Amino acid sequence: MTLPASLPPGYRLTAFDTIGSTNDEAKRLAAEGVAEGAVVWATTQTKGRGRQDRSWRSPPGNLYCSILLRPAKAAPALATLGFVAALAAAEAIEALAPATQVTLKWPNDILIQECKVAGILLEAGGNGAWLVIGCGINLAHFPEDTPFPATSVVAARGVTVSASDALGVFCHRLDGWHRRWRDQGFEPIRQAWLARAHPKGTRLSVHLPSATVDGTFRELDRDGTLLLDGEDGALHRIAAGDVYFALPTTKVSST
Repeated sequence: MTLPASLPPGYRLTAFDTIGSTNDEAKRLAAEGVAEGAVVWATTQTKGRGRQDRSWRSPPGNLYCSILLRPAKAAPALATLGFVAALAAAEAIEALAPATQVTLKWPNDILIQECKVAGILLEAGGNGAWLVIGCGINLAHFPEDTPFPATSVVAARGVTVSASDALGVFCHRLDGWHRRWRDQGFEPIRQAWLARAHPKGTRLSVHLPSATVDGTFRELDRDGTLLLDGEDGALHRIAAGDVYFALPTTKVSST
């Protein structure tokens, strides 16, 4: 395992060839009182997971890492750090694979050509005393049987990127955006996210635990909530759900 050339000041790396879950290890460190900036990185995970406890396949060649933060802000604000991490991952991919255009899908999916190339998992504890940001970036491999289409950096751009290089760049970008979030609040992050996200008016289908809501994207609210103009005529505030790009409506004319 080749270690990254550098990490931001205050970031401390623990590296594993194989681990169950980098997030679980970072949470264990958090519970032990380890300071902010602990970074857990693994070549492979045997129990990697994404949002809603979905399995995250973790073959060698991709990036799997988790960073421990202690934001000292009220718990509701912690969720907006998912947008911070998504911006950091997008910038890292573009830095490592020049000429790549990376876009974002609510809440924190990272896309190349409308295919998912990376994801973020936030887990908090200690009554908001700590937050773990997990990040997986498909550098060399991607799953082919997922509900939302996926890709990898090498498949989409033909560029080979090492996990070590990706870790270093991601941590530096995360540190920069985290500092901005801490000093200026969510608004500059919200604006930067909107500049990369699906345009306002994009037709979306949001899958909730008990229903599916179709409509058009109106706005990202000041707290990170998705605002959707529903086809039912109502404005929907969505705090959690799986978002898919809806197919255009085809009008059939009779002659």
